[in-house]
Amino acid sequence: MIRSFKPTDMEAVIDIWLNASIKAHDFVAADFWRSKVAEMREVYIPASETYVYEENGEVKGFASLYEDTLAAIFVAPNAQGGGIGKSLMRKAKDARRKLQLNVYKENVNSVDFYLKCGFKPITEQVDAHTGHIEISMEFAREQAQAATPTD
Repeated sequence: MIRSFKPTDMEAVIDIWLNASIKAHDFVAADFWRSKVAEMREVYIPASETYVYEENGEVKGFASLYEDTLAAIFVAPNAQGGGIGKSLMRKAKDARRKLQLNVYKENVNSVDFYLKCGFKPITEQVDAHTGHIEISMEFAREQAQAATPTD
């Protein structure tokens, strides 16, 4: 079930974000992600419109929107591959007519996921925090009515 974030979800969301970030971004030192926990907890999650995927009382994933930006979409590493990310993406796309995001080019699995979901690469730039190349991508409902994967 996907529902709106509640303050009591914070620790689960932070844990998912940290563990999934370390797994997906093995080209960035784990300490970098650990150094961002307080900002996630105190700034980014509170400023975002966040939805969680809950199953049997346990948060398994989340998506955060900030204006027209998909600021975060993460699934717990032990729950990946079961359609949670696709469900969260459908929710994000239902909430906005247009979405943009940044993804590290080296995060091939995520880049592929976003392409399958109808996102189009727009530009590439170097992330000032890590020195790694990011791809800016955009989704517009008018351009891709049925682009979210169904399998």
